[in-house]
Amino acid sequence: MPNQIQAGFEFEAIFQEAAIGILVTNSQFEIILSNKFADKLFGFEPAELLGENISLLIPNHLKDRHHGHLEKLGHEKPISRPMGIGLDLKAKRKDGSLFPIEISLSHFKASDSMHYIAFVSDVTLKRKVEMELILKNQQINQLNETLEQEVEARTQALQNTLNKLEVNAKELEISLEKEKVLGDLKTRFVSMASHEFRTPLTSILGSATLIEKYTKEEDQPKREQHINRIKSSVSHLTEILEEFLSVGKLEDGKLEIHPTEFSIQDFIQDILTDFTTYTQPIRLELAEDFTCFQDASILRKVIFNGLSNALKFSQKEVVLRVLRRDEVVELCIVDQGIGISEEDQKHLFERFFRGGNATVIQGTGLGLHLVDRYMRLLGGNVQIKSELNVGTELCIQFPNR
Repeated sequence: MPNQIQAGFEFEAIFQEAAIGILVTNSQFEIILSNKFADKLFGFEPAELLGENISLLIPNHLKDRHHGHLEKLGHEKPISRPMGIGLDLKAKRKDGSLFPIEISLSHFKASDSMHYIAFVSDVTLKRKVEMELILKNQQINQLNETLEQEVEARTQALQNTLNKLEVNAKELEISLEKEKVLGDLKTRFVSMASHEFRTPLTSILGSATLIEKYTKEEDQPKREQHINRIKSSVSHLTEILEEFLSVGKLEDGKLEIHPTEFSIQDFIQDILTDFTTYTQPIRLELAEDFTCFQDASILRKVIFNGLSNALKFSQKEVVLRVLRRDEVVELCIVDQGIGISEEDQKHLFERFFRGGNATVIQGTGLGLHLVDRYMRLLGGNVQIKSELNVGTELCIQFPNR
């Protein structure tokens, strides 16, 4: 008996001093026990809750739902379980104020009657901390998002800068390459010009010196011979300068097309009169005359250049063949000259290029380059077929606008 009394005192001490609210109800859900923590938690004086229904502590707007839960609990086998964890579960104090709680329910049987125990915790501080954590997380997420946006923006800005640097580097590389090409062209031009100019200038100077010596009337034929030689040399220099000027105009994009209508037969015959002094004949193959609509000045330069090359590198007859195919004109110049090697044919349209077997023959290396540029300007093209020691066929095609 003393042990039972001692145990009773110990239970009472544990029950009353527990740091959690404890409520015990009978099967009618009337409170029969409440500890100090529970009285203080709900704002009641000691023993004030005894005999009250547990619904007294339920918020008014939840009483109907809670009553249904209690009825269900009374008819089913009770299960010990926690309640309110992760939920917004609230209880009502004596003054009517609400506060968040978590509850663990348990049960026991005494005198053949079911009793229920509720362990109630005030989670106001916990909820406050949770809300603060949620806000902090939201702030952190916002900061992370802002930081990511800033990093992305700076990364994009850096990428744009790198792209600009790459473009500038490429432009610089292209400029340096162009400068190198121009330097090479300048060197080749000076070398070629000094060679090409020297011959006619020497001829002019020599003829002029000799003319001074032929003062007698019977020396007139000799004077005329040297005068003609001077004229020929001047004409050659004029052609060289014309080629140089044409390259400059093409490079600067200053050469414009001015198409006109003309008879192709009259046009070709007029060009052929410039070659009457050559010993090699030029045979024209033209089935019928037709009207052509093109830039006659540019086309004349192309044909003149082609015929000059053919006569320069061949001692036999040159054929000039003209065909009209729908709205396209094809003009081919065929010679039986020294021909061009396969390797040299890869470079024919490059500025200042001269074939390996043509270095002893006068020329600037600009002729075919100009022909190619002129034809592209007219919307046409140029093709060359050649075989060493057999001959060369140069064909141009251009639209008859």
